[in-house]
Amino acid sequence: MRARSALVYTVLRLLAFLVPLGILLLFPVFQELPWLAAIFAALIGFSLSLLFLRRPLENVTGGLAARRAERGTTGRRTGAEADADAEDAALDGPQRHVEGDAR
Repeated sequence: MRARSALVYTVLRLLAFLVPLGILLLFPVFQELPWLAAIFAALIGFSLSLLFLRRPLENVTGGLAARRAERGTTGRRTGAEADADAEDAALDGPQRHVEGDAR
């Protein structure tokens, strides 16, 4: 994943929310109920992102998928995966010993 594609997608998603929010807050009804303007702006932003931001989303997710596939073929592991295996080994060790004593 390139950082540029993720940054572009993030900025476009923020604009898809903030621009409708700013326009809605110009109306007197929404000035009294700003939380309602935020809900409508979120719905509008979600709709706009589904319609117009498909290509930037595909760029970001495609980069993530390629990175994950590359990691899987090279056998490299993340620190979180190594930590999870160490925790599993620590937790499984005493369990096996206790189960062995119970039989």
